[in-house]
Amino acid sequence: MNPLLKLVGMPDPASAHAKGIDDLIVYVHLLMAVLFVGWMLYFFYVMFRFRKGANPKADYVGARSHFPTYAEIGVAIVEAVLLIGLAIPLWAKAVDNPPKPEDKPIEMQVMAQQFAWSAHFAGLDGKWGRQDIKFANRGNPFGLDSADAAGKDDISVASELFLLPVNRPVVALLSSMDVIHCFKIPSMRVTQDAVPGLSIPVTFTPTKIGDYTITCAQLCGNLHSTMKGVFKVVSEADYTAWFEKKSKAGGGGGSFE
Repeated sequence: MNPLLKLVGMPDPASAHAKGIDDLIVYVHLLMAVLFVGWMLYFFYVMFRFRKGANPKADYVGARSHFPTYAEIGVAIVEAVLLIGLAIPLWAKAVDNPPKPEDKPIEMQVMAQQFAWSAHFAGLDGKWGRQDIKFANRGNPFGLDSADAAGKDDISVASELFLLPVNRPVVALLSSMDVIHCFKIPSMRVTQDAVPGLSIPVTFTPTKIGDYTITCAQLCGNLHSTMKGVFKVVSEADYTAWFEKKSKAGGGGGSFE
């Protein structure tokens, strides 16, 4: 992990794309630091250079140096390099290169509601159970049809614990039951709004076993600060055992643990 990020309290990265995000964060903050120091030095220089004692008579022509113009052009060039050379490629990689079927991605639905997270996995048959908004309520946020046979082996879990295997791509489809929330996992360098009526995909690949906090990064009501959950990243064997157990137990149909 970059020592500069460690210095400001960023958690250790735990996803495959985290390094690119961290590099961009470091470069942007270095640019801001240079700008802050540079403009403060220039400010004090101007205060001294154009003080009343040294300039008793007003000069209506003003500064003749082109340095400020060149400095602003230089800053714009650096910002363009960061945007075009780093930020856009990072975004394009996430958007244009979704996990391939041969990578065996974990697909899950994530529903936000005041003030909790819920997740839904297709069961062992690989088929999502039928969903309809008419079945949706706080106890069944995904609107799962309990009469649908395809959903009998689906897995629905509350926000206290989502299990994921290490080194497997994850595709999380985000939505919300009520207001706009924001799905944030700091260690995974993942932040994405969850918007009512939309299903927004976000992808990441966990690279370290451990427990990772999910928070809501969008003010969503008076209990916003309590809207937390945990992603528990485990070995492939542990995930498979948990998945098979939950699926065979018939966790679908709106039954949440």
